[in-house]
Amino acid sequence: METKKEKTTKKAGGISAGIVIACCFVIALCVFLFVFGNPDNFSDAPKCEKPVSQEVSAIRNYFGTIRLGGPVVPIVLTLLLTVLTLSVERFFALNKAKGTGNLIKFVAGIKQKLEANDIEGAQQLCSKQKGTVANVVNAGLRKYAEVEKLTDETTKEQKILAIQKEIEEATALELPTMEQNLPIVASISTLGTLFGLLGTVLGMIRSFSAMGTEGAPDSVKLAIGISEALINTAFGIATGALAIISYAYFTGKIDNITYAIDETGFSIVQTYGEKHTN
Repeated sequence: METKKEKTTKKAGGISAGIVIACCFVIALCVFLFVFGNPDNFSDAPKCEKPVSQEVSAIRNYFGTIRLGGPVVPIVLTLLLTVLTLSVERFFALNKAKGTGNLIKFVAGIKQKLEANDIEGAQQLCSKQKGTVANVVNAGLRKYAEVEKLTDETTKEQKILAIQKEIEEATALELPTMEQNLPIVASISTLGTLFGLLGTVLGMIRSFSAMGTEGAPDSVKLAIGISEALINTAFGIATGALAIISYAYFTGKIDNITYAIDETGFSIVQTYGEKHTN
């Protein structure tokens, strides 16, 4: 027979962040080589087989400009695609965790049922709502019904503690499913900026190298270095900003769900305390 922990582990088996990153890297590399590096992005296409350093004066569009960003571009692009993918995954996962109906109405409905001492009706609301909040509340209601049937010398305080413990355990099992992959998004908020900065530094090194040549500076190398620096700066900032926004948005949604769990859990315990003398 499966334990609650085993069931939750199976349920938590969402998209693996490692697989997402690997797939995004392959896609980013293909985009960098075959989309940004397409000869049509340069004015002497389709005969353009020259190295990038000679193509700078022949750029036709923005894709060609991005191609000058160098090897850091596919790395930052991988991080950007990873944030987008994990954000979409978390959006659907947290909507599922919230349940099928409005969460505020669900909490209010549970409170009404508890005030009427209608435990069965509250459980029916949980079955209809589904999701993480409903699972935790239902676990508390089941324990509520169990302790009501106890005929031994268990005190009222012990019964209340049993209900609280059941709710806390159910919350601890459900919470990791909601937070899955969010630490990766939080890490990318820093990594995106750092890799963008790395590309910026590499571009500036190339620019100063072109300016340090004897005689007139190498204008081609100088332009490439500046392009590399600016492109990577833009990509890095955009990736970091998107990751920060995504992380803040989803942690806010998790806080709302957690608040709903705490609110209903407190109502269950309070109701039992008010309606039972022992």
